Amino acid sequence: MDRNPSPPPSRSEDDDEEEVAGGDCIGSTVYSKHWLFGVLSGLIQLVSPENAKSSTDAEEQQVELDEAMENEICRVWDMSMDEDVALFLQEFNAPDIFMGVLAKSKCPRLREICVGILGNMSCFQEICVSISSNKNLGQVLLHCLYDSDPPTLLETSRLLLTCLSQTQVASVWVERIWEHPAIYDSICFIMSSSTNVDLLVKVGEVVDKLFDLDEKLMLEWIRNGAAQPLDQPQEESEEQRVFRIVPCVLEAAKQIRSENLEGLDVYMHILQLLTTVDDGIQAIVQCPDTGKDTWNLLFDLVCHEFCQSDDPPIILQEQKTVLASVFSVLSAIYASQTEQEYLKIEKDLPLIDCLIRVLQNTEHCQKKPENSAESNTEDTKKSELTQDDFHLKILKDISCEFLSNIFQALTKDTVAKSLKEGQLSKQQCSRAFQNLLPFYSPVVEDFLKILREIDKTLAGDLEESFPSLKVQT
Repeated sequence: MDRNPSPPPSRSEDDDEEEVAGGDCIGSTVYSKHWLFGVLSGLIQLVSPENAKSSTDAEEQQVELDEAMENEICRVWDMSMDEDVALFLQEFNAPDIFMGVLAKSKCPRLREICVGILGNMSCFQEICVSISSNKNLGQVLLHCLYDSDPPTLLETSRLLLTCLSQTQVASVWVERIWEHPAIYDSICFIMSSSTNVDLLVKVGEVVDKLFDLDEKLMLEWIRNGAAQPLDQPQEESEEQRVFRIVPCVLEAAKQIRSENLEGLDVYMHILQLLTTVDDGIQAIVQCPDTGKDTWNLLFDLVCHEFCQSDDPPIILQEQKTVLASVFSVLSAIYASQTEQEYLKIEKDLPLIDCLIRVLQNTEHCQKKPENSAESNTEDTKKSELTQDDFHLKILKDISCEFLSNIFQALTKDTVAKSLKEGQLSKQQCSRAFQNLLPFYSPVVEDFLKILREIDKTLAGDLEESFPSLKVQT
C-alpha cells in the first residue's frame, strides 16, 4: 500500500450532506471534523491502559497496526499538510495524543506516522512555537532519535530540522540537545551504519544545521570522540563503542555519494564547518587513517567525478557549492603542514588540472548572455542570478587559494618532472597565472624563478604573456 493514501472524503456515505455543509468542515477545507474526532479517539483507545493490559507479551512483540486504522491515520498524515487541518489538530490537543502514543506504543508504523503528522504541523510557525514550548513533548520526540526503526528516525529528523530552521525556537532545541548527550552517539551510529539514503541525507542536514547554529556544540561533538586513545582496540560491545565525528561523516558521504548530490553537498559542508576550528582540523589530520580517508575520498571526487574534461562547463552550476566545500577542506588539510604520504606534492599534481578546469568553467558560467538585460527583467530572476554569482565567486576564491598553496609547494625537481611527463604545460601555467594574478603575485613570481632554472624559454613566454611579471622581475 502507498505510504500516504489520499485524504478521506468529506463525509461517509451515511452522512447527511446538509450536516457537512452546516459546520462539519475543518476551516475552508472539505475535511470532516467528526471523522477526524473518530480517528483521534481510536488512537487514544489504542494506547489506553485497558487495551495495554490485554496484551500480556506487549513488551516482547512489536505490535502490527490494524490495516483499517493505518489507512485512517495515514489520511490524517496527508491532511495535516493543510494549515487549517494542522490548526484544528492543535486546537484539539492532538500533539498531546501523539505524545501519549509515542510514549506507550511499541508499533513502529504508528510511531512513524505520529511523528510525521507532528512534522507536518511544525511547518506552520504558530504551531511550531507551540510544539517546541511543550517540554514533555520535546523530550519524547528527542527520545525517538534512539529508535531502531529507520522510517521513524527519518520523520524525527525531518521534524527536528523543521524546528531548527525556525529562528524563534531553534535555540530551544539546541539547548535540549545539549541536555541529551546520548543523541551524539545515536546520530553517529546512524551515519556510520545506515544504508538508508533518505535517512542519511536528513540526519546530515540536522547535523549541518546544528553546527551552523552552535559552534560550541560542534566543538563538544568533536571532542567526544577525541576522549578515546587513537590506538585503542575496538573490541568492546556496541553499547561501549566510542564514535568519532569525522569517520562517521565520511562513512555517510561514501554511502550516498553516487545516489544523492544534494546529500553529498550537505556532508561536505559539515566537513567544511569542522575545518573552521582548529580542533576540527586536528580531528581530521591527527589520526593518520582518518586524514588519509578524508583526503582520498575528496581527491577522488574532484579528480574522477566532478567537473570532468568531457563535462559541459554549465554543469558547474549544479556542483558549485559541493566543490567549494571539497576544495576548502582539501586546502585546510594541505595547509595543516602534516607530514603524511598522501600529501606529497608528486601525488597531488592532478589537482592542478582539476582546479584550473573548475576556474575555467567558473569564468564561462559568469559570462552574461548578450540579451541578459532583456531576458532577466523580473526581480526574481535578478535575485537568482545574484545568488549564482555569489556562489561562483566563493568557489573561485577558494579554488585560487588552494591552487596558490599547491604552487607554493612545488619544488624544482617536481616542476621538471611534471613538465617532462606532461602534467604541467605552458597552457596550464598560463591559465593558472591568469587566475592567481594579481592577488597571489609572490607565489607566481617564486614559481617563475624555479621555471627559469628549468626552461628559460617557457619562463620567457609566460613573462611576455603577463607583462606585470616582467616588470617586477
